[in-house]
Amino acid sequence: MNQPHMPAVSDLSDYAWPDDVVQVPYWVYSDPAVFALEQERIFRGPTWNFVALEAELPNPFDWKATFVGETPVVVARDGSGEVHTWVNRCAHRGALVCRQLRGNSQTHSCVYHQWAYDASGALIGVPFRRGIGGKGGYPADFDMAEHGLRQLRVARYRGLVFATFSDDTPPLETYFGPDMLHWVDRVLVGPVEFLGTSRQYIHSNWKLYTENTKDPYHASLLHLFHATFGVYRSSMGGGCTIGGEHRMHSILRAWKIENEDIGEYKTGKIRSYDQGVTLADPTLLDVQQELEPVFTNHIQSLFPSMVLQQIHNTLAVRQIVPKSVDAFELVFHFFGYADDTPELRAMRLKQANLVGPAGYISMEDGEATQLVQQGIVGAADQHAYDALGGRGMDNTESLVDEALIRAFWRGYRGLMGF
Repeated sequence: MNQPHMPAVSDLSDYAWPDDVVQVPYWVYSDPAVFALEQERIFRGPTWNFVALEAELPNPFDWKATFVGETPVVVARDGSGEVHTWVNRCAHRGALVCRQLRGNSQTHSCVYHQWAYDASGALIGVPFRRGIGGKGGYPADFDMAEHGLRQLRVARYRGLVFATFSDDTPPLETYFGPDMLHWVDRVLVGPVEFLGTSRQYIHSNWKLYTENTKDPYHASLLHLFHATFGVYRSSMGGGCTIGGEHRMHSILRAWKIENEDIGEYKTGKIRSYDQGVTLADPTLLDVQQELEPVFTNHIQSLFPSMVLQQIHNTLAVRQIVPKSVDAFELVFHFFGYADDTPELRAMRLKQANLVGPAGYISMEDGEATQLVQQGIVGAADQHAYDALGGRGMDNTESLVDEALIRAFWRGYRGLMGF
């Protein structure tokens, strides 16, 4: 399938990047040409993109509409149980085929001219294909098999569904690597029950959020809830691990320790720590220990579009959907396990209030990334400074480090050709 012209690296010769990844030029968050090139080299390139939980498609012919980068796609289960992903763009004139978020249907018809497709995306019906009364219609050599919807490769892992446009994308296990899949296995320990979604529209570049999920430094400084109620503090036990083929995937995790020294929070005038704040409903902080090892936070970023989250008992897959150079949608897919008790399910749903567009935590992340987007206007020749913890890109047992961010930018530059 031919793609429209995208900027080549030679077209971007004026885009100077410093020698290392400690300095990140602000144009990478604000230039439309860079955003267009990302669609080609990252989202339609050799990467695996999260598109669904299998539990969202429990029945034959269930489907959902979503995106890979800015490209609309549909994930559909056929009658035999296989999962397909195809571009949500009619092969006739380019209209969206599926206009709702999800549904159940054996066939999918474009509203414009009623071209019809099956669950695999194959074209199965064209009105007036032979014309009427011997007049009109398509030529004799019109082959319906050549006009199906564009297919993506699909891979599944422990109930997660990924898709890729590229034939060059390595196998899923190679792409993510054993270190990352080890931590996926920690959370996805059994059959999943899908609980629902929430959506957050954020007016900033998608990579600012990718950085945010790899940034242990901000979590107890921005988030009052984290620091005050001991969900996450930099003085807790913690660690950061980098993995995968391009070392662009990561996990940061935190856990409670005995005799935690919170003196810096009490005496350092850190605004996010406030002993005077209490909860009207303290049961929000009730926790049932269920996963090993025991973490208060498990935030795993699987490039380019997925974050696997465990905060206490609330579990979710976050999907990053770029909309423009300065906007993206964040979709939270909340889940539990099929054998959850009603009490545990209710606990998960209550703790879902920690994240999402009005969450005690996620609302602040959205605002912070928007403030960056607003602050870098007119500063294309300037850069961020990500040297916390040094200049290395190795695993660390510190939560006061930006190694995960530096590793991300090194991999990003490799994919983009900067």
